[in-house]
Amino acid sequence: MLKWLLKKRVLLLLFVGFTAILFFSTNWMSWFYPIHFKNEIRKHSYTYQVDPYLVAAIIRVETNYKTGRESKKGAIGLMQLMPDTARWALEQAKLPDVSMSRLKNEPSANIELGVWYLHSLSGQFDGNRTAVIAAYNAGPGMVQRWLADGSWNGREEDIKNIPFGETRHYVQRVIYYYNQYTDIYGDVF
Repeated sequence: MLKWLLKKRVLLLLFVGFTAILFFSTNWMSWFYPIHFKNEIRKHSYTYQVDPYLVAAIIRVETNYKTGRESKKGAIGLMQLMPDTARWALEQAKLPDVSMSRLKNEPSANIELGVWYLHSLSGQFDGNRTAVIAAYNAGPGMVQRWLADGSWNGREEDIKNIPFGETRHYVQRVIYYYNQYTDIYGDVF
C-alpha cells in the first residue's frame, strides 16, 4: 500500500512540476485570448496603417475567428462587412485581389477589405479609435450625428453615453479585447 501511495505522490509532483514549468515558460494567457490569422492581420494592418490589435479585437467580437459567417442582417466573413459597405469599399479601394464572392469564405480578402474600411473610418474620425469602433458597428453617418448633436462626445471614458445599446456594448467589448491583446502580446504582433 505504501509503494502505491508513493507512486501516486511522485506522479502528482511530476504533473504539478510540468504544469508549473509550462505556466511560467509560456504566455499562458494567450491560450484564452488567441489571435488567429496573424499573418493576414499583420500584413493588411501594416499596409493600411491600422493597429493590428484593433483588427484582432474586432474579428474576435464579430465572429471569434470563425470563417464563412453570415449574420442575420447579411454581414459577411470574419469582419462581418455589410454587403452595401463592402461594395462601396471595393469600389473605393480598387483592390485587385478582392471581390464580393471571396469576402465570405476567404479570410485574407475579408481582412484586407475590413482593414481598408477601418483605415477609411480612421480618416473620417481623425484617428479617434473609439469613434472608429462605434462607426464600424453603427455606421459613420450615425456616429457623425451623435457627435454633431452632442449625444456622445466620442471619448472612450464616455462610452456609456452612446445612444444605441448595441453599439455601446459592441464598443465596450472591442476595447476589452483590444486591451487584453495588448497586455498579453505586447509588441510581439
